[in-house]
Amino acid sequence: MSFPVNERQASRVALVSSTDARIETVRDALDLIANVRFQGFSKLLLRKEQLTEDFFELKTGIAGEILQKFVTYHMRAAVVGEYHHYDSKSLRDFLYESNKGKQVFFYATEAEALDALHALSE
Repeated sequence: MSFPVNERQASRVALVSSTDARIETVRDALDLIANVRFQGFSKLLLRKEQLTEDFFELKTGIAGEILQKFVTYHMRAAVVGEYHHYDSKSLRDFLYESNKGKQVFFYATEAEALDALHALSE
């Protein structure tokens, strides 16, 4: 599968559509990372709807497992969607702390997500 690209100067982000990928398992995340890497990208943008809802139930542990794969394989990612309807303080803290880092971001708009990804050096 090939991905549309968002470019700014030397920074390139693969825009992964819902028809390209859905991440239900750690294996799905690994397959996506491998595909995006094979095409020469180190950054990708996803929609929240492409992640299993279990990702946002921190007690399942799937968020940690999936994000660890992104870290291990040096893939930076941003997930675009609305998160305000989640009641979990732990999840809100998790999203906040992720956005302070340099690996995986969670933003409401594509513009915010792309700004964060493009601000990172390759």
